[in-house]
Amino acid sequence: MSGERLANQVGGAPRLAQAGVDAGVPGRLVDLLDQIDDLLTSLSDAEASWAGWLSAVATEHRSSARNLVHYWAIRQSDLRELQATLAEFGLSSLGRSEAHVQATLAAVRSAIAAMVHGSWRPPPPSAVPIAQGSRILRQRAAELLGPQPAHRTTRIMVTLPSAAASDAEVVREFVQRGMNIARINCAHDDVRAWRAMVHHVRDAAARAGTTCLVAMDLAGPKLRTGPLMPGPRVLKLRPRRDALGHVVAPARAWLTSTEEPSDPPEPEMALVTVPRQWLANRAAGDVLALTDARGSKRRLVLGSLSEIPEPSGFVVSGRQTTYLQTGTVLLAEGDEEPTEVGLLPTTEQSLLLHAGDLLRLTRDCSPAPVEGSQAIPRIGCTLPEAFDQARVGDAVHFDDGRIGGRVVSVDRDVLTVRIDHPENGRARLKAGKGINMPDTDLPVPALTDRDVVDLAAVVELADLVDMSFVRTPSDVERLLDELDRLGGDNVGIVLKIETRQGFEHLPQLLLTAMRRPLAGVMIARGDLAVECGYERMAELQEEILWLCEAAHLPVIWATQVLEQLAKTGLPSRAEISDAAMSERAECVMLNKGPYLNDAITALDNIMSRMAEHHYKKNALFRPLRSWSASIGESLDDEPRGPLGPPS
Repeated sequence: MSGERLANQVGGAPRLAQAGVDAGVPGRLVDLLDQIDDLLTSLSDAEASWAGWLSAVATEHRSSARNLVHYWAIRQSDLRELQATLAEFGLSSLGRSEAHVQATLAAVRSAIAAMVHGSWRPPPPSAVPIAQGSRILRQRAAELLGPQPAHRTTRIMVTLPSAAASDAEVVREFVQRGMNIARINCAHDDVRAWRAMVHHVRDAAARAGTTCLVAMDLAGPKLRTGPLMPGPRVLKLRPRRDALGHVVAPARAWLTSTEEPSDPPEPEMALVTVPRQWLANRAAGDVLALTDARGSKRRLVLGSLSEIPEPSGFVVSGRQTTYLQTGTVLLAEGDEEPTEVGLLPTTEQSLLLHAGDLLRLTRDCSPAPVEGSQAIPRIGCTLPEAFDQARVGDAVHFDDGRIGGRVVSVDRDVLTVRIDHPENGRARLKAGKGINMPDTDLPVPALTDRDVVDLAAVVELADLVDMSFVRTPSDVERLLDELDRLGGDNVGIVLKIETRQGFEHLPQLLLTAMRRPLAGVMIARGDLAVECGYERMAELQEEILWLCEAAHLPVIWATQVLEQLAKTGLPSRAEISDAAMSERAECVMLNKGPYLNDAITALDNIMSRMAEHHYKKNALFRPLRSWSASIGESLDDEPRGPLGPPS
């Protein structure tokens, strides 16, 4: 019934007037009814506009796809004034309607009509009933990401380090601390290592009596800086000093055989090789005399490792800064036979850039000379298509956005970029760093030839595959075709949203992915922030969460979650708040770091607590006992309530 017809039926007006309600209220309610009717009409119009996309989704996703289109429809209008008016009348302001748009609008309409007429009529059936929206999403999350943990609603995904291939205990510890999904980055290691990692994950989960899925992350196209000319083969050994310049720890390196070098006993320890026969004549306590690369006289002392009964080398230490180079002569005191340091690795070079500098980005990826040897520095770009598509004014970002600028001239083989970031100070650009060109339409498929090869291993080993740098529906279609070719129907797909185009095409990407029963999204916040600007990151991640909730597709919240904790052992205050916000996703991803175990434990704790307070945009009002009329009660005494979203 239209608002105009209701206005002519004034049966509800006397009731409101008799109740002492403002005489203008009936008219406002009729106006609200008109606006809700317009929104309901827009849902049907949207379904007609998206009919081709809707018809292609899997049967089990059909109602969710309709709800996604409904959400798209109502978000084409500015509803803020309508929301405020609905709230005045104690009605739903539509702010939590993502999972059941049509049902919410229909319920609101019935409530307004009841206020006008004084009688309630149940709303008609909708694409997704209000009570079913969150249930469908929970079911989809369980199907794609595994069962919901007992004490929290959000799963924890952990990126496995290379050591997980050789050390089963690393993986067991992750599982025991709360890992629900193990992520293997296909940009690193090889099929043999991946198989070992998966074996360790399956074994650890079985031993723990739990479920831990495996996700394999395709590398995708590489847009990186080319190589730079190598630096000299020199190694700087520097002791650690206090604020007064006193040595508090000597410089250390691992002295081992040139013919059969052994790994250093500590991960960050530099390696120095000498001939095996000369090394065999050495003993702990020997003092080595040398003249270093600067002509300075230096002494180094050989030490042994008590925990290694038969070491294949010595820890060499010194209390002065020493520059060793290939061929440096070493002479043990009391011995007449000197030796030479073996081949050392080249030092990594970099280009020093300031705001206002020009940088030539070249199709030529031969090693580029470093600073001081050319008027305008150059560095290669690994993606040739960039030179055919870039235009003057296009933004170019390097190294996760640490350095940025804009194209000022375009030639067939050279893009000249004027650096404008960082605005103050300077930054160094190294080889192999990522390049983002958000303004440039790069005609590069998200699925590379290498990815197609790696997909065979994915189908063999993994439960789900993460697709990197997806931008268009055709990218998703190709992945689905390749999985079909390999018999990977049972592999879930996760679309990594990390480009501006991927974000702008998100509805179409979701509807394409929904042609498969198992689908989800990862918010790859690192590249997405570089592509779209850090200022928009919070806004974008919210919009992605909302749209995916409308489609009832689970979301993985990724990039820099508890990163400082994982790397240093001490979290920042800001990243704790970020981790708490991530609870609104169905899964949160942690990256590698020496304190990764601590990060898993912390995230598990944070997720468990936040699950009692929030589900998506809903605040859950469990009893709060944070404040008491009595002094001295502890937060630790606060009981835990039941977990999970409202039904």
